[in-house]
Amino acid sequence: MMSEIDLKEYSQFVDKVTSNESKDSTAFRQRLDDLGNGDIPRLLTAALGLSAESGEFTEIVKKLVFQGKPMTDDTKTHMIKELGDVMWYWTQGCMALGIDPNEVINMNKEKLLARYPDGEFEVAKSENRKEGDI
Repeated sequence: MMSEIDLKEYSQFVDKVTSNESKDSTAFRQRLDDLGNGDIPRLLTAALGLSAESGEFTEIVKKLVFQGKPMTDDTKTHMIKELGDVMWYWTQGCMALGIDPNEVINMNKEKLLARYPDGEFEVAKSENRKEGDI
């Protein structure tokens, strides 16, 4: 059985294991300056936007599966619009990295073909990946 957690003590622990850049504005700004060779504003826009829009899509699916939301044309349209938002932020990420979105798709396909050489999903290969397979 787990012992009770003292939330004040836990908060102090969390603070100790948090990077300076995550809790100090000066350190954060310095880190951004240190990363000057990247398109950090666009990268942040992509990362935060992908998380938010994926969450909105997930919320609709959650309501469909677990909360009785009907699969109507409006629901489907809403999901499609959220996927469009995901693509907008995904494209921002590609732009931040200076890569053609088509190249990302090609790299993903190559990665998956290396994992599944027969072009078919296999549980064992999904669970037991080769070194370097991310």
